[in-house]
Amino acid sequence: MAGQILKELKAHAPFTFFGAISGVVIMTFCYKLPYKTSYDIFYILHPLHVLLSALVTASIYRLHECDHITGKCIMGKCNFWSLLIIGYMGSVGIATLSDSVIPYICEVLFKMPNRGIHIGFIEKWWLVNPLAVIGITIAYFKPTTKFPHAGHVLLSTWASLFHIIMALGQRLSFILYPAILLFLFVAVLVPCCVSDIVFPLLFVKKRA
Repeated sequence: MAGQILKELKAHAPFTFFGAISGVVIMTFCYKLPYKTSYDIFYILHPLHVLLSALVTASIYRLHECDHITGKCIMGKCNFWSLLIIGYMGSVGIATLSDSVIPYICEVLFKMPNRGIHIGFIEKWWLVNPLAVIGITIAYFKPTTKFPHAGHVLLSTWASLFHIIMALGQRLSFILYPAILLFLFVAVLVPCCVSDIVFPLLFVKKRA
């Protein structure tokens, strides 16, 4: 498992770095956005991130627990309720870490004036939680991973970015560019790979 994790992180690093660079470019033009505008953009990107994350996490589990051609359960555990629990924990929990907790650590370390942590499934429970369920439901009927995972990475990058932009207070120094680039890279690479690949596979038993 450790070797597989390292392999996945290495494979995803170039695309994640591209996403982090795109975030820095966006920040250059958007760092003066009013707090409310950044907040609203965050709550567009974060729920969409949760939707795609739930779709991919649940799809990975379903594809490994069921025959991907017939759709029949191989281990007898690929039912909607197990899919719901695994998909929800893997998407909402890890998306919160990626989009909110890690950016907040950056905000605290650099003493940004408007720093604060925004927990989507609590603050906007009526939006974030239903989208997670929708993503899991789609995975139950039609599991898919490739395009949603790529979209998941970009949405996660930009959601993390606008969480930080909320805290900037319309002030941006050059020293923050490499720091934010690093935090965006870490905030996306590790949680997204864990959410989409490692977490669901932990619940798949080995088969002969």
